[in-house]
Amino acid sequence: MSFTVVLAYSGGLDTSIIVPWLRENYDAQVICMAADVGQGAELHGLEARARQQGASALIVEDLRDVFAREVILPTVRAGAIYARKYLLGTSMARPVIGRAQAQLARRVGAGALAHGCTGKGNDQVRFELAYAAFAPDLKVIAPWREWDIRSREDALAYAAARGIQVEATKEKIYSRDRNLWHISHEGGPLEDPWFEPPKDLFLLTVDPEDAPDKPEYIELGFEAGYPVTLDGEPLSPVQLIEALNALGGRHGVGRADIVEDRLVGMKSRGIYETPGGTILYTAHRELEQLVLDRRTLALKDQVAARYADLVYEGRWWGTEREALDALVNATQTRVTGTVRLKLYKGNIVIAGRKSPFALYDQALASFSDEGTYDQADAAGFIHLFALPTRSEAQRRQRASALSLNGGPAAEDAGKTVLFDEIHAG
Repeated sequence: MSFTVVLAYSGGLDTSIIVPWLRENYDAQVICMAADVGQGAELHGLEARARQQGASALIVEDLRDVFAREVILPTVRAGAIYARKYLLGTSMARPVIGRAQAQLARRVGAGALAHGCTGKGNDQVRFELAYAAFAPDLKVIAPWREWDIRSREDALAYAAARGIQVEATKEKIYSRDRNLWHISHEGGPLEDPWFEPPKDLFLLTVDPEDAPDKPEYIELGFEAGYPVTLDGEPLSPVQLIEALNALGGRHGVGRADIVEDRLVGMKSRGIYETPGGTILYTAHRELEQLVLDRRTLALKDQVAARYADLVYEGRWWGTEREALDALVNATQTRVTGTVRLKLYKGNIVIAGRKSPFALYDQALASFSDEGTYDQADAAGFIHLFALPTRSEAQRRQRASALSLNGGPAAEDAGKTVLFDEIHAG
């Protein structure tokens, strides 16, 4: 063999046919790397499958804790949400997978890195930005940008011609990505945005109509913006997310049907299930509302949008993300407390929140008169707050009076009135 290629391997249709394709077209020894980011049973039997396809080895990297601590929780603390609804499950996993793949390539002396991302998708960018950060000198092979396979049907035919065992079929054509945080569903009939997803599509969440008729209450505890307890019990990040996935899934929480803007410029449609993540985002946001002031919350919302773009585009390994993390950390020092939530038929209802750093003062906010707030003080505040509005109104009054009297400002006043009429109508 001329050189070694480390392939990011899932065992799905695309990476299964890439193994023989690399051997045929690059005369390469293929080492498959499977990243355990919480996809569970999907990892079972991967080594036998990879070897049957021609790989010389399969190496599984357990990245669950790294994924949760280094990427998921910082993204939650940032409040990052893409396309108004997408909690970035696939996007978040790619930086840690790409880094681990590049590091493995270094250890085994590989000359190239390969992935199974299509030329239409976002993941090709995310993987290759990670490669650029950790192995900029290695060749990158992206078969979907080279071969003449153009569809999943073509890929199935390629596999069949070479006796490659794959689980995908022409009848089961959905493309799925599963990890600790979520599962996504794309392709097939879902490509029609008018198509309603069938019940049997969903794997993590029950249909809200079939969820329990009795609501379930939970309490999430946070320290400095990090979720640390569930109903008072300390849990690791992985344990907490898994527990919330089970709770949210049982009550039909966390489904999202999204038409999103891909990085390469086209729109795509995907169905996402993120039960635990939806619960965490809701609780964290509610606690922030209790402890952060208005201006800091506004800044946080601006940062969240930029952070979401960064994650979605795979720009994780850079100074921009480190700078944003520093800002987020400054906002999270007092995001400590407990949020009580009610889960019921696909909904998350806020049932209570408390924090030792709460800016909410019941004595000040109460309609009862307890002598803690002098309502007469509001008059001076309103007088100053309304100063620009009052000055503008007085100017218009003067201009109108001059116009009616035929004064020297009549022409300008007429223009002002005409401008106001045009913009009012």
